[in-house]
Amino acid sequence: MQTNIIWTGGLYHSIENCILTSTKVDNEIISTIIGDYESRIFKIDYHIKTTGNWETTFVNIRTQFANTIETITLEKIDGKYLLNGDPYVDANNISDIDISLTPFTNTLPVNRLQLKDGEQQIIEVIYFDIFDRKIKPVKQVYTRLTSTQYIYENYDKTFKANILIDEQGLVIDYPELFEMTIKQESKYSPITL
Repeated sequence: MQTNIIWTGGLYHSIENCILTSTKVDNEIISTIIGDYESRIFKIDYHIKTTGNWETTFVNIRTQFANTIETITLEKIDGKYLLNGDPYVDANNISDIDISLTPFTNTLPVNRLQLKDGEQQIIEVIYFDIFDRKIKPVKQVYTRLTSTQYIYENYDKTFKANILIDEQGLVIDYPELFEMTIKQESKYSPITL
């Protein structure tokens, strides 16, 4: 199945076009975000691959601010992460990532953890802070209130949000930050040439 989502972002006047392709064995996400930050237009392209259980195995992020373009690749091979081809041992036991400018990466732990109503889980994620150009492991807390409502918070209590999700675990409303504008689903048929 293929799902195409558009999110609008309030903080950086952003718009994101995300395509999620799910099969029985894996998920692939390709997305583009555009917006403005400190009066500069930015464009972020990201590509994520996960297992069927939503464990992240590959991430490629391409950032463009004005005339500066950077690419980051994180790949898990034999249980170990490589960051731009070099071992990234701080992250070897981590299953999730968080990219600062998209609500999509909330979908990864929501779908992977499969919490029941009232359950809470502390997780560690690899956090990509796009504007500060930092990558680091951080702890986060997810609490499921209902099948469509979660509380997301930073472990250090510096941020907390009640997020509304749909049946696929995709964010519908992330107060003051992101809102799903439209979602379309279709059967996925790979094109062969």
